[in-house]
Amino acid sequence: MKQKILICGATGFVGRNLLESFINNEGYDVRAVWHKPTDLTDIYQDGVKWVHADLTQPHGVKEAFYGGVDIVLQYAAVTSGAKDIVNKPYIHVTDNAIMNSLLMREAFDNEIKHFIFPSCSIMYQSSDRLIKEDDFDPSVEIHSNYYGAGNTKVYLEKMCKFYSSFGKTKFSVLRQSNIYGKYDKFDSEKSHVLAASIIKVAESDGEVLVWGDGQEERDLLHISDLVNCVHSVLLNQKSNYELINVGYGKSVKISYLVEKILDIYNRHGYIKYDTTKPTIKTKIGLDIGNAKRLFGWTPKTTLDVGIKKTIDFYNSTKRL
Repeated sequence: MKQKILICGATGFVGRNLLESFINNEGYDVRAVWHKPTDLTDIYQDGVKWVHADLTQPHGVKEAFYGGVDIVLQYAAVTSGAKDIVNKPYIHVTDNAIMNSLLMREAFDNEIKHFIFPSCSIMYQSSDRLIKEDDFDPSVEIHSNYYGAGNTKVYLEKMCKFYSSFGKTKFSVLRQSNIYGKYDKFDSEKSHVLAASIIKVAESDGEVLVWGDGQEERDLLHISDLVNCVHSVLLNQKSNYELINVGYGKSVKISYLVEKILDIYNRHGYIKYDTTKPTIKTKIGLDIGNAKRLFGWTPKTTLDVGIKKTIDFYNSTKRL
């Protein structure tokens, strides 16, 4: 019998990639949630049932679950890039806390089989070594730029563990690193680091302006590897609760990323670093040993291949 899978945030970056991976999977009936007007409901018609719902409202959550759900992939969120994180950090708190709290309660009440919650790595302190899940110390203050969003994620992780302790639903918390690839946001105001860097190089006429000094280091994971991880977790999780790091397994300097993108574009401009612009100077690389041990998962896409694929996708959108 097919399992009914609900993909929240199906019109977003990660959600759309997940949607494509499950639509043609014979083991699942797919239900996808959309909120803001989108043409994706026309693009993806076969193999998916679309539900229009505001997941910050109790009635919207009940509408999403109507008819029965076995699995929830909770990728609906308010997200943006470093500029908003620095200048408007509150936008990542209220709506995300409300929608996730409502979804978890509904999942518990309906005794669904499995709930996947995407956390992230922003609660971690900067480190020169790879960071394990239990390296997070709640007694140490989260970086000031991440304080609101980071503590919101920690709260929601605890809610997953809370519901898993006395209900019938399995909960999986994926502390994801920086995800990039197909369908990413290529918007100078909202892009994450890799997409933002691609835009800057593609639109430059010689000089490429980089926020910060380029020494920040990030763990970057291609979207295809995240999708594969979700599939592995659904197939292999035995316990009611697991929390794992999901990343590439090493960090890379922002300066290296920009130089690599310049090489791929065969541009001969130079990089100018603007330390007056919003930036978050930390070094984060994830230890992904638990994901391999528990679920047999490791990333397959090298950074060089992933960057090239992402640039090819970006270029294809510009030709449309």
